[in-house]
Amino acid sequence: MRFCAMGKIRHWLIGVLCVMGLVWPVVGNAQNFWQQRYPKREFRAAWIQTVNGQFKGMPTERMKAMLMGQLDTLRDAGINAIIFQVRPEADAFYVSQLEPWSRYLTGEQGKAPSPFWDPLQFMVEECHKRSMELHAWVNPYRAKTSLGHNLASTHIYNVHPEWFVVYGDQLFFDPAVPQNREFICKVVADIVSRYDVDGIHMDDYFYPYPKPGVTFNDSVSYARWGSEYADVGDFRRSNVNLLIRKVHETVHDIKPWVKFGVSPFGIYRNQSSDPLGSRTKGLQNYDDLYADVLLWAREGWIDYNIPQIYWQIGHPVADYGELVDWWAKHSENRPLFIGQSVMNTVQNADPTNPNINQLYRKMALQRAYQSIGGSCQWYADAIVKNVGRYRDALKSEYHKYPALPPVFDFMDDEAPGKVRKLKPVWTEDGYILFWTAPKYKDEMNRAVSYVVYRFADKEKVDIDDPSHIVAITSDPWYKLPYMDGKTKWRYVVTALDRLHNESKSVKKKIKL
Repeated sequence: MRFCAMGKIRHWLIGVLCVMGLVWPVVGNAQNFWQQRYPKREFRAAWIQTVNGQFKGMPTERMKAMLMGQLDTLRDAGINAIIFQVRPEADAFYVSQLEPWSRYLTGEQGKAPSPFWDPLQFMVEECHKRSMELHAWVNPYRAKTSLGHNLASTHIYNVHPEWFVVYGDQLFFDPAVPQNREFICKVVADIVSRYDVDGIHMDDYFYPYPKPGVTFNDSVSYARWGSEYADVGDFRRSNVNLLIRKVHETVHDIKPWVKFGVSPFGIYRNQSSDPLGSRTKGLQNYDDLYADVLLWAREGWIDYNIPQIYWQIGHPVADYGELVDWWAKHSENRPLFIGQSVMNTVQNADPTNPNINQLYRKMALQRAYQSIGGSCQWYADAIVKNVGRYRDALKSEYHKYPALPPVFDFMDDEAPGKVRKLKPVWTEDGYILFWTAPKYKDEMNRAVSYVVYRFADKEKVDIDDPSHIVAITSDPWYKLPYMDGKTKWRYVVTALDRLHNESKSVKKKIKL
């Protein structure tokens, strides 16, 4: 009788919370419910863009302080990966011998920052200090966001203007020119070889978004290289395919642990173009941007996919729920994350409860599919500014506990060794739990960070429960919260390699 009563109370409580918009109903047992509500593994990223000019001309120390403040706030909101735009228009937010300093950094393309610093190196270091991944975001083809912009003398356009196409008010690398693919891959290789990035990232700008009545003038390229293709669409898709495959090979040839991912426009194809497409009526990756994203995933040319599903649930042209379902069923066995629009989410009411926004229902949809491993928030500053109390909701519910990024087992599934010599030591800085890094054979299984768990003395040790994570750190130590030495706790430490494979655990009983 007691168990029946408890079961009724539990279901009543879940129902109340669902009505309040705090949790969502799920099918299955209680353990599955809590694992879905608080997953231990989840990609929780945010985009920090630079092309919007938010850092343009900002003094070095002010920009450093701003970035560190953003990272602290984002980490506090549970974000575990940053996608930082470092190449907005064939220029650089880092030291480069190939491309000029970005106008979006110093206000003038080619002008070095003063005092001198390297934003990409800074972001790599600061993200890793906070146990966050850093993905370097490059725009492959765009060379001018506006024709009115002046190019530095060292810009590649001034060396090879024949490689470029003017489209509307912008300048683009012609994707058909083989030398452009070689140059872009050279830029990527330069970043990967010199910086300890966790990923290379491209967004939705492949062939430019179509402008009514404006033709992308690649007729000369099509005549020269497109004879084997039935139409210009197939030719253009092939050009992008060649770049994607070549970038993937470039990244992995240099550092096999660095991921290469894309965040395409949210619609692959409409059903009006392809019976297998989504029930949508918008612009299409395949037909309009010439981005065959499913092919890239199927062939293993990308390591993750973040479609930008920036619409609301119930949108008449591109419904969020329809698109999440469609992409979840077409992940092609590659990690799939959802590109979320913070502003769209908070500005639209839940379809069944006008008193709340759409965040809880969107998160419920995202976490309902096993093929979806997380999300990326557009844009980071909206979280920092807590628009619509979005950050508050992440902290209090959806990212209440820390999460490790998903394991990319197709890249590496071998866990590092266990930590060694786990021991609490009194120091002048307090009571510290120290350990020694595990031995390793090569860079792929070197421990780069550690997870520290805490359990009550008689509590079952379950490291699949993220509520027990007290730290994810790159340091081989953890400062213990000593009180009076009367309470017994059990601390557990594991090691993580570059791709977040987790070692076996080592335990230590401690009185605090």
